[in-house]
Amino acid sequence: MGIFSKLFGKEVQVYALVGESGTGKSFRAKLLAQKYDIHALIDDGLLIQDDKILAGKSAKHEKTYMGAVRVALFDDKEHRDQVARVLQKNKIKSILLLGTSEKMVGKIAVRLQLPPPQKIIKIQDIASREDIEKAIRSRQIEGKHVIPVPAIEVQKSYPKIFYKSIQELLSKGKSKLSGKKEATMSEKSIVTPAFSKKGRIEISEAALSQMAMHCVSEFDSDIRIKKLSIKSDKHGYRLVITVDVPFGKQLTGLIHNLQQYIIENIERFTGILVEEVSIIIDKITGLGPTQDSYRKL
Repeated sequence: MGIFSKLFGKEVQVYALVGESGTGKSFRAKLLAQKYDIHALIDDGLLIQDDKILAGKSAKHEKTYMGAVRVALFDDKEHRDQVARVLQKNKIKSILLLGTSEKMVGKIAVRLQLPPPQKIIKIQDIASREDIEKAIRSRQIEGKHVIPVPAIEVQKSYPKIFYKSIQELLSKGKSKLSGKKEATMSEKSIVTPAFSKKGRIEISEAALSQMAMHCVSEFDSDIRIKKLSIKSDKHGYRLVITVDVPFGKQLTGLIHNLQQYIIENIERFTGILVEEVSIIIDKITGLGPTQDSYRKL
């Protein structure tokens, strides 16, 4: 158990719910938590337990999409340290992390000093295609977001983003006394953040290319970029960079460190997720023409 045993006394059980933005993760979080006997949630920068916001700040409070992503990823040290301290103080035994991808929930776990998720549930495993499409339309057309706590709790912490409350009937299984199914009423809050009114913001390939080139130059000004291509899908961005490297460089360590430098800096300054950076060495400069090297790392 290592470091996690020291931090929590006993290793906390970590679960994750992943799905694209607007597919209904927050709406279904409580039902999933009840099914797996999970005691707390991490959703969009908030630590939630027993219908109360224990710590953190809401990404829904941000005015820009990029700002919201940074909050959801606990990019700010003070923010993540505060939540990590409350997690330890309350001795939470199990927790559900919500995120748009496995990489995102993994990053949240590391930043909150939690073990990696032991079970990852995909939104399509617990919601029908029709429900997911309905949730996406609600997000895209009306800009509606869900926070899995009662309206009064949201209003207390974030009065400016309060919108309205909704209720959901949760099945608790059969009662030991009556043998009949029991149910509880769960309340959630629908909010309309400022950034959602402007639609989803995506970074342009031109801006991302400039950032990547700046990172390479800042990391080692002797490395020359010959070609750079960018691909994106629902999971994030993938960069392929072809470079010339001067003779005498320790290639393996250099390329690995360059990859990490590009990923960390782009994610830190933009909030987007970079799934992969491939570095192709086209030429080792300073050698004869017959000694040129080509390799992909």
